[in-house]
Amino acid sequence: MPGQDRKDLEHPARQNPAKTEREASRRVRKDHESDNQDEALEETFPASDPVSPFIPARLPDDTP
Repeated sequence: MPGQDRKDLEHPARQNPAKTEREASRRVRKDHESDNQDEALEETFPASDPVSPFIPARLPDDTP
């Protein structure tokens, strides 16, 4: 169906009983997707932090 995304639910009248996903396999798939997302976040974490510009303070002059 051209106007439908992969994750959109099918209309109940169009669902094929043989095609429906079992709860156990759905849980495994969702856990795998979650693990992949967590790993991607960990790999990009330093880039997500804002740059912290450090400007050292000037040393006080000892001359009067």
